[in-house]
Amino acid sequence: MSEERPINPRFDDDVMFRQVAPGPPRYATTTDKPVRYFEVADKESGVVLGYVWASDEDDAAAWEARKAAGPRALMESSIWFHRLESAKGRGISPSQALQELLTEHADGKFGRARPDSLREAPNAAVVKALAKGE
Repeated sequence: MSEERPINPRFDDDVMFRQVAPGPPRYATTTDKPVRYFEVADKESGVVLGYVWASDEDDAAAWEARKAAGPRALMESSIWFHRLESAKGRGISPSQALQELLTEHADGKFGRARPDSLREAPNAAVVKALAKGE
């Protein structure tokens, strides 16, 4: 064994990277500008599952699952996230998407948008903290 050889022969192979196409268009998921948001409540219990927020200033919008609502809030996440992604793909502003989700697409799998819960916050961090229970 006097001959030198690599520990793992695969390390001798050339490395090749493939560039993949970017994903679908998405709104930014944070902003320090003012946001508008509404609550999504459980259809059965009325417990708040999370919040949908938006801000036109930074082209930002997101769903924030409420930590205290547990697994139902996480399962609801994909529906609201997909709706926001779809809205961005259609080229509408975050505030238009928020209004559309509040009125036309108000029902999720477990939750329902509360039209009377539309509020304003100074930035996305406030809504995120609200979802965490801070």
